[in-house]
This record gives sequence, C-alpha cells and structure tokens, in this order.
Amino acid sequence: MTDVIKIGLLGLGTVGGGTVNVIQRNAAEITRRTGKSLQIVAAAVRDINADRICSTDALELTEDALSIVDNPEIDIVVELMGGTDAAFDLVIRAIGNGKHVVTANKALIAIRGNEIVQAAEQAKVMVAFEAAVAGSIGIIKALREGFSGNQIRSVAGIINGTGNYILTAMGDEHRDFSDVLAEAQALGYAEADPSFDVDGIDAAHKLTIMASLSFGMPLCFDQVFTQGIRDITLADIQMADEFGYRIKHLGIARRTEDGVELRVHPTLVSKEHLLANVNGVMNAVYVDADAAGPSLLYGAGAGADPTASSIVADLVDVARSMGSPATHVPTLGFQASQVEELAVVPQASFRSAYFLRMEVTDQPGVLAEISSIFAALGVSIEAVNQKEPPRGADTASISLITQLTDEAKIINAIGKLEDLSQVASAVNLIRVEQF
Repeated sequence: MTDVIKIGLLGLGTVGGGTVNVIQRNAAEITRRTGKSLQIVAAAVRDINADRICSTDALELTEDALSIVDNPEIDIVVELMGGTDAAFDLVIRAIGNGKHVVTANKALIAIRGNEIVQAAEQAKVMVAFEAAVAGSIGIIKALREGFSGNQIRSVAGIINGTGNYILTAMGDEHRDFSDVLAEAQALGYAEADPSFDVDGIDAAHKLTIMASLSFGMPLCFDQVFTQGIRDITLADIQMADEFGYRIKHLGIARRTEDGVELRVHPTLVSKEHLLANVNGVMNAVYVDADAAGPSLLYGAGAGADPTASSIVADLVDVARSMGSPATHVPTLGFQASQVEELAVVPQASFRSAYFLRMEVTDQPGVLAEISSIFAALGVSIEAVNQKEPPRGADTASISLITQLTDEAKIINAIGKLEDLSQVASAVNLIRVEQF
C-alpha cells in the first residue's frame, strides 16, 4: 500500500492554486518518483469564499493558520503567505511540531533564514525553498547539489522578471522608464508599489540565498549592495548599445581575495553574452565554477505553474527523504558546522569596469580635462563616445567606458568631474561586467 504524505498550505493564492493543480494533474507521475502519494488536505486562507484557480473539493479550508501547523496529521507545511513576521512565527512553530517546511518566500529565507535553518537542524526536519529564487529553473538544487563538487567562483543572475521586462521594453521600443513601468503594472508584472522589484530589493533577497549556497556563508541580506533601475534612461540604453552592450539588472556574488562581493545593480553586459539576450520576464543565472566552468540556467521566473513546479519538486525531495534523516541534503548546501562567516567586500573595494555618461558644455578642451582626471587617478579609459549637440543646444553628451579598476577611484573621479564648470549634469554611473 502506498504511503500517504499529507500536506497543508498556508496561502491559496495564485501560487498555492498552481501547486494544487500540479499535484492533482501529475499525481501518478509523482507517486512513480517517490513511491508515496502526496495529498494536499488543508489550506489556510484569508477568505474562504474567494474565487480560486484550483478545485478545493478535496481540501479543508480554514482562516486559522495555526490549525494547519498544529495539525498532527499534516506532515509538510507549505508556506505561501509572504512577509517575514507572521510567516516566520508559523514556520518556526511548524518546525517545533516536527513538520517539514517548503516555502516560496525569498524574503523570509534571506532575512530570517539563519534562525529557521538552526531550528530545522535541531528538530531534524527539512526546510526547502527552491521556489524562492528564479521560479522553475532549479538554481537552488543546482547550487546545493549539482555544483557540490566545485568551488564556485561567482554567480550572476537576472532574477527579477519585472525589472528585466522594463529594461527590455525600454531598449526594444525606445520608451521611458515611467511609461514601461505603468504598462508592467497594467499587465500585472509589477505591483501598485513596485519598489521591491525596481529598487532591487527582491533581487537582493534572492542573491543572498544564492551566495550562501555558493560559498557556505550565513545568509546576510543586510550586507548586499542594492541599486535599482529607476535612474536608467533611454540615453543610457542607447549609448550602451553603441558601445556593444545591453543594460541588465543583475545580482552578482563573487568570491575575491578580499572576501565576497554581494551586489545588485544595473550592469552593462556584452551583446554577445547569453545574459544579454535574456529578455522580457524571463530569468537566468550564470554560474562560474572551477570544475564545471561557466553554466547558464534559464527559464520562467514567476507564474502559477513555474513556481508550483519548484514547490512540488521540493515536496518530492522531502517525501523521498522522510524517515531517512541521513539522506537529507544540508539546508544551505554545507554541513551546518562548516558554514562560516566570510568578509563581505565594501562598495569602495568593488572591482569592475565602469560606464559613465555626462552632459558637458560645447567648448574645446572638455574631453582633455575629463581624461586628465582619470589619468591622475590611474584609471585607463577603454572607449569614448562624444555626441554632437543637437542644433541650437549648448551642451553635448560624452560617454566613456573605463578598464577594470577599483570603485573608490571611480567615486573620486565622479566627484572631480561634477566639480568641473564644463560638466553640466550629474554623472551617470553603470558598472560593466566582462564575464
């Protein structure tokens, strides 16, 4: 007789409904893979009478989340509430009750994950969170298991579909940020308050998780340098294009001699690189490892079925391991005793190439003045593009790309440039990655 694994959901919105649909649709396949029957038996919801994208005939619906985590018959709790307060309390209580936990909540893991992992280790239960990063592409399992024989040098990803949609449309359709953002909100890609997406917070949550899995370090969201895309203009995108680049909003975690760089920001990526050609709402993560070399994982980063795919994959892993604690893969990919604090490199010590764009008065000698500032700081200029001013205008646009250098030197250079009487605007800075 097939064992039955009983599952309770905390939340039955789009992702929860998708999870129910995938488990019901693929029940026979899941049983073939696990030797067990996975059954969602209950769900905690805000409104029992709300419309659903799934059938609830086989589910007990309740507005009392505690009745899910305290139910002795439920083996696995799937947390789909979002947020970091109530969700944390419920997850910790579920763990204390000896239940395994699956979550799609990237903020919860990034901000409270160290406490959750410690509680799970003590209770000898599993916490799985594949759906928290990049939807269906399986990056968590890849970093935790597929690359486990490697020293991972860096991970870099387009891990927020909303930001990628906006930058793609700006470049392809020559539209301003505010215009494309309004469209993304109308299409449901962006929230009414888009801050988490366009200011990089969502991507920073996800990068925090990937860095921990890559380098065996604690989750440290508060140390991620985070910059959004609100200040990217059509002029930036057009000049980047002329230099042979596209602008992508990347999360980058890189191991260096000084520690680990953790940064989320707009980035110039060569048009020839695979990441530059990831468009629309799609996600992709580029992993550079010593034995495997460079690899790219690509796919849908959100949506009911893609996210449900990852949740169900976690449920399958938990079901396979239930009753055999020795087979559990460590939650953060490294033995708990081997997770170690690593120095996080401060912004001033980042190493990158840099794209700078500024408006200058249309008079002789300006470019020479600019070049002399970089020369005095020991920064080499790779390429320069000086645009003729429009007819009747008294300012021209100068864009340049530096060679690899320390960010402290670039910050110093920008201060000196903006002090020049000939520089008529703030200097736009975008980092350049040569993977």
